[in-house]
Amino acid sequence: MNYYTEIKNELINNEINRKVKNYSINKSDLNTYYNVGKLLFEAGKHYGESIIKEYSIKLTNEFGKGYSPTRLKYIRRFYEVSIKSPSVTDELSYTHYCELIWFDDLNKIEYYIKISVGQNLSVRQLRQRIKNKEYERLPEDTKSKIINKKESKVIDFVKNPIIIKNSNNYETISEKILQKLILEDIENFMKELGNSFCFVGSEYKIRIGKNFNYIDLLLFNIEYNCYVVVELKVTELKKEHIGQIQVYMNYIDENLRKVNQDKTIGIIICKQDNKYVIKYCSDERIIAREYELV
Repeated sequence: MNYYTEIKNELINNEINRKVKNYSINKSDLNTYYNVGKLLFEAGKHYGESIIKEYSIKLTNEFGKGYSPTRLKYIRRFYEVSIKSPSVTDELSYTHYCELIWFDDLNKIEYYIKISVGQNLSVRQLRQRIKNKEYERLPEDTKSKIINKKESKVIDFVKNPIIIKNSNNYETISEKILQKLILEDIENFMKELGNSFCFVGSEYKIRIGKNFNYIDLLLFNIEYNCYVVVELKVTELKKEHIGQIQVYMNYIDENLRKVNQDKTIGIIICKQDNKYVIKYCSDERIIAREYELV
């Protein structure tokens, strides 16, 4: 087989498709890069790694800039990842995949493909998620569920630690200041918790007996159809924090939750987790996560 001629024909056909079939440009690009990547992979096995540089020179002479050895290596790598990953789809662009294909962990690639498709992430947004080490901050149980395609819960995708922007560079952090920082960037905060969250209120007022209490943040998750109580603590997690959030969750269940909605979830965001407190907490709907200011 003349690998170079086949590669050249694939690229020429793709340029024709891009001009004639604008509605399917992305699919044409991905098919072309898959086929070209396969040819580069097979040519490399026959002629060695130096063939990449040789083909780069030839393609540049015939088509102009855009076919550097680095780009050809990316195209070959795209093919190598595509044959391993069942999640590769034309719902994402080739540029999306260029952000992912050099990860050694295939499960990490699968995760970012899944959230990019599900949340319609742009390349810039995907790049930011990767920069924030979102996958690394997922609990190990969650990663296992993703790998084994098991059913997930709303608390599975709450990152640890939760990244909060300290936009005014506060040196002393109180619960009020922590709440203020969150509210200033509430959209990104809810993304740190996962997907499909919407804001209900802050300092949400409830009445227990003759006394009024205030929930730091009350959210609702559309996908999992449940309320989410968020309590903020700037100390190490303590057992009384568990009791407090349980009271708030029970109140929401009895007074706000509709019969078709799932039970309320509780998230305690604290300066330092205490795994023993959570270990002996009998309510699996409650989780603790540390926060990190950036």
